[in-house]
Amino acid sequence: MHGDTETIRRILTESGDTWAVVGLSTNRSRAAYGVARVLQRFGKRVVPVHPKAETVHGEQGYATLADIPFPVDVVDVFVHSELAGGIADQAVAKGAKAVWFQLGVVDEEAYARTRAAGLDMVMDRCPAIEIPALGLG
Repeated sequence: MHGDTETIRRILTESGDTWAVVGLSTNRSRAAYGVARVLQRFGKRVVPVHPKAETVHGEQGYATLADIPFPVDVVDVFVHSELAGGIADQAVAKGAKAVWFQLGVVDEEAYARTRAAGLDMVMDRCPAIEIPALGLG
């Protein structure tokens, strides 16, 4: 299990309120769309990161993490596991405090690299499930 309750709670409550959501587009049928809305209701600023750089939930989108012209606290990753490690490395380079790999997104080596870089990280979990489970929402 890559996401003990203490780490999950810390990311959700202490890591900061600007969340880059990688894979978030205007496609309402994708999980990222609904989870981003839950994060907004929880008080987070959601920054869409998608090659189309679309505005989603009222927030300007960016094609890559590097394109975001302000600090990001948490990087929430909704891409295939094969691509997730590169996103985690970009999160470290961006200066994020934490990385969150969504349900089904698993990369053990990226987890180890990200933790070694000093960031909090959870993997194969969903904040939209964890917020109510921890009584936070």
